[in-house]
Amino acid sequence: MMFELSIQEDIASAHFLKGHEGKCKGLHGHNWKIEVCVVSDKLDEVGRVSDFAFLKKQLKEFLSGIDHVCLNELDDFKDHNPTTENIAKYIYDHFGKIILPLSLKSVQVWESETSSVKYYL
Repeated sequence: MMFELSIQEDIASAHFLKGHEGKCKGLHGHNWKIEVCVVSDKLDEVGRVSDFAFLKKQLKEFLSGIDHVCLNELDDFKDHNPTTENIAKYIYDHFGKIILPLSLKSVQVWESETSSVKYYL
């Protein structure tokens, strides 16, 4: 038996893709939708995987570091493009450490209403 909890948050940031020959090679922005999913086989004393409000606050604080910035200027994206794929992996790798002992199952990042990437192990 496993429980799966998901929360979403929105941010806005800019990026450009080095080596890309299409429109995305120039600086442009997205209103990104981020969804994180945590899993647990146990519930807390209240009967929850986690308090939604607490987890949302943690996600909002974490995402503030990539909100309203040019992602290419961040140290984590100096050596590789801030593609939707790499942004999802970045969030998975770093946010997963913040929410321990909760177990992060996946991170899904939408760069538009119709285009998203899900990262999981």
